[in-house]
Amino acid sequence: MTDTRPRPADPDHAALPMVSARAVRKAFGRLEVLKGIDLTVRRGEVLCLIGPSGSGKSTFLRCINHLEKIDGGELSVDGELVGYRQSGNRLYELKDTEVCAKRAEIGMVFQRFNLFPHLSVLDNVTSGPLWVRKAPSGKSKDRARQLLDRVGLADKVDSYPNQLSGGQQQRVAIARALAMDPKLMLFDEPTSALDPELVGDVLDVMRDLAVEGMTMIVVTHEMGFAREVGDTVVFMDGGVVVEQGDPTRVLTDPQHERTRSFLAKVL
Repeated sequence: MTDTRPRPADPDHAALPMVSARAVRKAFGRLEVLKGIDLTVRRGEVLCLIGPSGSGKSTFLRCINHLEKIDGGELSVDGELVGYRQSGNRLYELKDTEVCAKRAEIGMVFQRFNLFPHLSVLDNVTSGPLWVRKAPSGKSKDRARQLLDRVGLADKVDSYPNQLSGGQQQRVAIARALAMDPKLMLFDEPTSALDPELVGDVLDVMRDLAVEGMTMIVVTHEMGFAREVGDTVVFMDGGVVVEQGDPTRVLTDPQHERTRSFLAKVL
């Protein structure tokens, strides 16, 4: 498959990773969920995280946009520490308003669609720009209509979430995230709650985003998507990165026995 995605023209800008994790650790009480994660995600890269349930994939995503605070290591997005600022040799935690402003730059799509049930599709998509960005209503609605057309739901602007299929709701959730013009998109098993026949439409939208150069980290069990669209596949288990590399190599010729055992069950 030929990679036609645009890449940044500025070499210095292109060289700066979008996401950098060094020795990232996270525990919930005595349960250590992340045990020293080292990962780098380039601009325009699609990184697919695979692995069994409980391996720390979703927790890592939540740490990237500071829904969870890390307990150790260093995590940065676009060259800036997540949740903290550094002054000299000391780190200072950002205020809630600063955290929210940084989080608004990162789109996140969850397993469950998390749409507002009392709002129409159009109002769901405009909620972020209006409430967080304080954008003009008319401009926000025009942008929302463009995004809904992009995800194939131009005819659903006046519908409510309970009138949509799961696949349609998830595409609305993607449009809502894109309405904030994020620099990075995080997908936490976006198709796991969908009936099989609805998965394809959601994956098609994600493929289009990849072609357009959106930096994406995708937690997924869709191995076909990871092989076709991913630039890098990372296999996690037990809170550590077991194996990572080119999707074809990792998925067809894994080097680690734990990776081979997992893939034998899911492929």
